[in-house]
Amino acid sequence: MFFKRDSGGCTWLLVGLGNPGAKYESTRHNMGFLALDRLADQQGFRFNKLRFKAWTATAVLGGERVLVMKPQTYMNLSGEAVGEAARFYKIPPERILVISDDVALPAGKLRIRAQGSAGGHNGLKNIIHYLGSDAFPRIKVGVGMPDHPDYDMVDWVTGRPAAADEKPLMEALDRAVEAIPAVIRDGVAAAQSRFN
Repeated sequence: MFFKRDSGGCTWLLVGLGNPGAKYESTRHNMGFLALDRLADQQGFRFNKLRFKAWTATAVLGGERVLVMKPQTYMNLSGEAVGEAARFYKIPPERILVISDDVALPAGKLRIRAQGSAGGHNGLKNIIHYLGSDAFPRIKVGVGMPDHPDYDMVDWVTGRPAAADEKPLMEALDRAVEAIPAVIRDGVAAAQSRFN
């Protein structure tokens, strides 16, 4: 430990997506923030620096020095924060792990992906735009879809989960926290076979 040179640089970005402010705190769209809060509690770090338009912390996860970020730009502009941090640390997309909600997955289902389209998720869409690539790994936490086809999707994702969904969502967040160092240390394919 004494002889390991520490340049202070980060080799990975870990980004939890959500919207800032008490109004959005425990909503479906804030699964990324909620997962990182659980990770911070477990690992004993605090989000105490506002930089790159995000609350940030550094942690060693999966053997790598990671900048952990909760963008404060609102969901649709998340890419501004991610792009800025990626450029500063010269981190390629394949080392940017993003945690988000996903309406296409049932509440509580976890899915790890190596890359892919935004799937209608505005936060992911904005990150793809700012990175100029969709080749970044992600952990998606299923929040389910509204039963009624006419239900407004914005109201759905910015709403709080139903009581019946709370337990599966908490369990999914715990699995997401476990999956984070596994993706970083063992790679996406190994983490997929364990957590998908």
